[in-house]
Amino acid sequence: MTVTSRGGDHAASPPSGTRERIQAVALRLFSEQGYESTSMRQIAEELGFTKAALYYHFKSKEDIVRALLETMRSEVADLVMWAGSQEPGPDLRRQVIARWTAIMQHQGLRMFRFLSSNYRLVRDIRSDSGQREGMAAAMGRLFAVLTPPNASVEDRLRARFALLVINMTGMASRDIEADEDEILAATARISASLLPPEF
Repeated sequence: MTVTSRGGDHAASPPSGTRERIQAVALRLFSEQGYESTSMRQIAEELGFTKAALYYHFKSKEDIVRALLETMRSEVADLVMWAGSQEPGPDLRRQVIARWTAIMQHQGLRMFRFLSSNYRLVRDIRSDSGQREGMAAAMGRLFAVLTPPNASVEDRLRARFALLVINMTGMASRDIEADEDEILAATARISASLLPPEF
């Protein structure tokens, strides 16, 4: 399975919408110099905007992060709804892994690293918006889709790890010197390989 990263500078086409461009640039700056060290003024300058134009779309850095998380939450909710309407079986499980991989890799390694480096901020924003409970419920439903009723304990864990390994990419790849697309594609293959063949 090959998953093409839609994030990062090197291979992705620039986001078309203004809000999406703001999010992509802000995430890059957060990744390069840290969330706390990045100001709204810097984000505006990087975009070639006035501060007023930036504030028209987002009132704060937290609002930008909230939008990034909401995009991910919405994509996961769509996946859960789609998976629930499909015929259970091996093909569905492979498709769920592929789609989960695409969602989690939407913003590339930057998003993974931002999430792991700013855990408290992300936790607080998710708690304020009710996203933590929503994501936990979505994960539970996807675990159920991935796991046949008669699966062994080992196979149940394999199915869960297949999803969770994707989320660990940013932390696990920090000191690996390799192209981002290569890392993300390798992660997608590892995730898919965790499902037992008979699944």
